[in-house]
Amino acid sequence: MECIKVENFSFKYPGEEKPALINIQMSVEEGSFVVLCGKSGCGKSTLLRQMKSELSPHGEMRGTICYMGKKLEEVGHREQSQGIGYVLQNPDNQIVTDKVWHELAFGLESLGYDTPTIRLRVAEMASYFGIQEWFLKSVTELSGGQKQLLNLASVMAMHPDLLILDEPTSQLDPIAASDFLETVRKINRDIGTTVIITEHRLEDVIPWADQVYMMDEGRIIARGNPEEIGRALKEMKHDMFLAMPTPMQIYAGVESTLDCPLTVSQGRRWLKRELVGMEAPLIRQGSENSMLDLSPVGKQEKDKEVPEIRLKDVWFRYEKNLPDVVKGLNMDVKKGEIFAMVGGNGTGKSTSMSLIARIRFPYRGKIYLEGKEIGKYSDEELYHGFLGVMPQNPQSLFVKKTVREDLYEMIDGKREKTSKAYPIDMKKADAIQGIAALTKLEKLMDRHPYDLSGGEQQRLALAKVLLLRPRILLMDEPTKGIDNHYKQELGEILRTLARHGVTILLISHDVEFCAQYADRIGLFFQGNLVSCKDARSFFAGNNFYTTAANRMARAWFPDAVTVSDVIEAVGSWKRGEG
Repeated sequence: MECIKVENFSFKYPGEEKPALINIQMSVEEGSFVVLCGKSGCGKSTLLRQMKSELSPHGEMRGTICYMGKKLEEVGHREQSQGIGYVLQNPDNQIVTDKVWHELAFGLESLGYDTPTIRLRVAEMASYFGIQEWFLKSVTELSGGQKQLLNLASVMAMHPDLLILDEPTSQLDPIAASDFLETVRKINRDIGTTVIITEHRLEDVIPWADQVYMMDEGRIIARGNPEEIGRALKEMKHDMFLAMPTPMQIYAGVESTLDCPLTVSQGRRWLKRELVGMEAPLIRQGSENSMLDLSPVGKQEKDKEVPEIRLKDVWFRYEKNLPDVVKGLNMDVKKGEIFAMVGGNGTGKSTSMSLIARIRFPYRGKIYLEGKEIGKYSDEELYHGFLGVMPQNPQSLFVKKTVREDLYEMIDGKREKTSKAYPIDMKKADAIQGIAALTKLEKLMDRHPYDLSGGEQQRLALAKVLLLRPRILLMDEPTKGIDNHYKQELGEILRTLARHGVTILLISHDVEFCAQYADRIGLFFQGNLVSCKDARSFFAGNNFYTTAANRMARAWFPDAVTVSDVIEAVGSWKRGEG
């Protein structure tokens, strides 16, 4: 039986000329695992919200959506609440109580279940999801991964037939995201719950999918199993192939008659068959016969150059009696480079960035910006045209009712000078038009910022920060919630800014992005930097903390760290240049 069926469904937001969804056809069988993917703003979230009436946005719609054979509008609120579980992007937007145990019980209480049933289901969910150790904690004490797991457990306590997840890992680090998605897979496999998920970490979900639906500009442009989607996108030469798992991207860039690999392990086997006669490892790291250009990605060191950012023996703790979070940190960032701070959650990265932004203050050590101690800058000097900060939560920057108003809010009389760092005219109208084009917001100018997708909100936050024309740009998880297609555009924006002398310091769990666009990488551990190398040396030298491309191809090409590296190396081998 079909759990969800969408027929000839179209939807248009109020005041918009172009529909957000156009003639959608979708059929989801009970117990299946379905992945919905596409670029940010293609209509994925809009479509998913139509599948639960209380979350459906206001607008003009036509067509039908059926749940378990009944039109959705004929399915009552109680039946939808029990039968259709929905997990949002931001875990904080879904939690409604103050304690973990109460959050697990809240939905059941709202539907009037008796106390013995509630206690049984809460105990069952706490045990199944491994929540026992933090069962009595306040929700404010939880990590992002724990909060999202709590949301999932609270939804599953209702015993839904259908579980809808809208980019549920967009706020999580890679380890927490992987654990969360493995739990979703377990729910589908062990319990038989139907899953529909939209997710930018496609490497973690595509291999499990029974069906994949690919969306672009409000339409479904391809559907099928993962292998069929891979072949279809390759034939169409569609740029959404950038969003596919790394092995599929490499496969698309190589002439091959073999089946498309979906996972890293399948990719290794595929490479072994493609490279018949090539002994592994033929190419040693840094060897003269490497097929790759192994010159450092980073800019050449200049011993006498004053660093744009310098931290000297910096220590910080949140309270006097608490342990140090930053411990004797020394770090230099050169002018015009892209420096990425990587490492696990709780290692001190975001705290260190808050010290550089002068949001917090170290109790020991010095911080210098352009050679001047940070405390000697006035707020006017520091935050108007010098230091720009893009926070992890983009919504913290939104203060107006439309994207256009939010952008204009950033420009006042103090900021009308032009800057060589930004290749746009900084007069107000031209500045807004230029920054909207740069960040692909032109078609969203009259939308409310909170109606944007997660990726679109990230782009709006970046646009607002860039309107300040900072010489130093601090970014906390800038690729969070955005698709691979826009990641590439974001990377090129950052490179353009760096070429014009803007210094960029970013925190990221996205190792693929850092490998491709960062000049240098600093690995944080226990409040300090334990390694600092150019991007290629850093990722090629790690066994675990490296890219999927390197894990897939390192037996043959140890220096390859990006998709393009592997494609280039395989192509060179096939052309006989090895």
